[in-house]
Parts: sequence; C-alpha cells; structure tokens
Amino acid sequence: MILYIVIWFIGLAILVDVGWRLASRRFSLPCPTWLRWLVEIDNPWAQNSSRNIIPHLELQPGMKVLDVGCGPGRLSVPVAREVGLEGKVVAIDIQSGMLLRAQERASKAKISNIEFLPIGAGDGNLGDGLYDRAILVTVLGEIPNRQAALKEIFAALKPGGFLSITEIIMDPHFQRRRVVLELAAGAGFVEKKFFGNSIAYTLLLEKPATR
Repeated sequence: MILYIVIWFIGLAILVDVGWRLASRRFSLPCPTWLRWLVEIDNPWAQNSSRNIIPHLELQPGMKVLDVGCGPGRLSVPVAREVGLEGKVVAIDIQSGMLLRAQERASKAKISNIEFLPIGAGDGNLGDGLYDRAILVTVLGEIPNRQAALKEIFAALKPGGFLSITEIIMDPHFQRRRVVLELAAGAGFVEKKFFGNSIAYTLLLEKPATR
C-alpha cells in the first residue's frame, strides 16, 4: 500500500513538472512568492549557488550590477557586498512579495547599496549603458519575450560589460545552452566563458567593447 502511495506521489510530481514546463513556454510563470524558500536555499554544491556564480562575475568595488528577477535577494546581497558602498546593485522583480523579502534580507545584513524596483526586463525601463554586470539566475525562461529582454539588458550594459546566465535542469523553465546562445547572439552578445555542463551551467555573455 505504501509503495502505491509513493508511486502515486512521484507520478503526480512528474505530471506537475511537465505541465509547468509546457505552460511556461506560453505564459509568464515565475516562481510563486510562497515558494521562495526553495529559491533561498544556497547549496554550495549546486551550480546556481552564489559561491559558484559570484567569483565568475569578476566584480570590483564601485561597479554597478543589475540583478534581473532577483527573487528573495539571494545573489543581490552578496553582490552588493562585493561592489562596496561606492558601487550599487539594482535588483528588479515583477513580484512585490519577492522584493519585500529581498529588502528584509538586505536590511538584516545591513546592506544599503541596493535599489529594488518592481519592473521586468523587456519593458523598456532599464536605461542604456549603465551597468558593468547583469545577472539572470534561472530566470530567462520565466520571461515571456526572452529576445526583447536580452536586447534591453544588452543596451543597459556598458561596452565590455557582461551578462551571467545560470540554468539548471531542475528548474521548470530550464533553457538549453544552444537556445540561450541563439537568443544572445540575436541581441548582440558574444560568448565569453562557459562553466558547468549541459544540465547545469553558467554562461557569460559579453557586450563587445567596440561595435
């Protein structure tokens, strides 16, 4: 009896996962605020851990960083520490609940150099040539118009700046490397570096210094 129950729950989980993946291809389905605890787990062994992502950003004091789909601020806060008070992080998310949690996290950590904005990428609100770095951690697949979002992020970066995209297969919105590279090339990015493997990776995409 217990075995049947376990099999039933596994089957249900698979159906939910497949359904979520299919629906996310047509609609914007970001991780719900009530599931933020899943996003907040910073497993040092996972590809999407801040310990794996931040060293690749080559951050320097005074830099300005855009955290797209910041969620509960798991990356925003440590990045803000790295760029220092002379630097700045602009953390954006379309969910007010996530932004509130991120603000609470920053306040608790006594971090004051983060600006939180309730906006999304691709809507024309990011400005031009403002950022040294941009981050998308398991977010790209949640954006309805990925091409528009990448074009806007490209414009928002300074020449020579780069975008860090992290994807893991467990995420319902997982984007394969080939797909990301095609979208990125269409926006003007060139591949800078790749870390990881086909099911869990971080891809650095550069805005060329001269065009």
